[in-house]
Amino acid sequence: MTLRTRSSRPVGAAKQLFFVASALVAACGGKGGAPPASGPVEVGVVTITPTSVTLTRELPGRTSAFRVAEVRARVNGIVLKRLFVEGSDVKEGQRLFLIDSAPYEAALDGARAALARAEANLANARLLGQRYAALVEDKAVSQQEYDTAMAAQKSAEADVAAARAAEQAARINVGYTAVTAPVSGRIGRAAVTEGAYVQAAQATLLATVQQLDPVYVDVSQSTDEVLKLRRDLESGKLHGAGKGQARVRLVTGDGREYAQAGTLQFTGVTVDPGTGSISLRALFPNPKGELLPGMFVRARLEEGVSPRALLVPQVGVTRDQKGVPVALVVNAEKKVERRQLVTDRAIGDAWLVTEGIKAGEQVIVEGLQKVRPGALVNPVPAGGAK
Repeated sequence: MTLRTRSSRPVGAAKQLFFVASALVAACGGKGGAPPASGPVEVGVVTITPTSVTLTRELPGRTSAFRVAEVRARVNGIVLKRLFVEGSDVKEGQRLFLIDSAPYEAALDGARAALARAEANLANARLLGQRYAALVEDKAVSQQEYDTAMAAQKSAEADVAAARAAEQAARINVGYTAVTAPVSGRIGRAAVTEGAYVQAAQATLLATVQQLDPVYVDVSQSTDEVLKLRRDLESGKLHGAGKGQARVRLVTGDGREYAQAGTLQFTGVTVDPGTGSISLRALFPNPKGELLPGMFVRARLEEGVSPRALLVPQVGVTRDQKGVPVALVVNAEKKVERRQLVTDRAIGDAWLVTEGIKAGEQVIVEGLQKVRPGALVNPVPAGGAK
């Protein structure tokens, strides 16, 4: 009895395992445990709506002073004194340097004496001419003598005019010994020191004065961009940004937008053969002196208004292996389509698209990694996708 009972235990355990396996197979429905089919993938989309956008173009440029006046010597002499503080603001007519004036004052005195002598000779010639005029009527002197007296009077008058001009020139040279600022502005460092000898022939540079309020900003723009802008304005794709001078904004080298707005002054008419660009100049107020000549800046020019611009969020645009921008669009059958786009520029966090998308279409911006072209999806507004 004992032996038969022990030998039956392994047989009963095997039967139990067989029944458990059969039950598991039956529970799976004979399908080998395959997962149930899934439904359409839910993605977040943005519906493209035409928007009126003011288009701007950002161009690199450099600032320059409104006026630059080089203060140069106009007479020869020794610099006696500098009368300004380097780097300070000066006013027009303010004295900057004193040049030794002694030789020129002596020349002025000589010119005054020559003028007095010429005026005395003229007075004598006039008296003689008046005397001969009375005598020639009485035949007391000949006509020849009278004509000679009148010629002497005219010669004396010419001598007086020449002497007066020489006296004025000498007086001007004396004035040039006190060198003054030709314009108001900020003066740089002195190019000469006291004791230096300056010359009028070489026009020795003494200092430079720059007017910094307002300032110019000179930029360059590609001729291709200029021609495209004109075509868009003529065809009606763009509307003019406004009447009068175009407004310009400025971004400094540290990325900060300058508080004061400028105006476009002119556009060049000559193309640079080396760069294929034309020059533009804008004028900016600079009351606080924040803009200094030679600074690198970026100017934002208002080009026009696009009344029906199509803006696609940048998160919904990728690039293929060739660098072409592409986006995934949900069509009317709720299937994914891959579109190649033509973008014009970035506006905020979106791309301005000119080709490849139409108004009213839905661009996928959430769940891009879960779908492929041709897949059936369930589009929901961006931000609501699970």
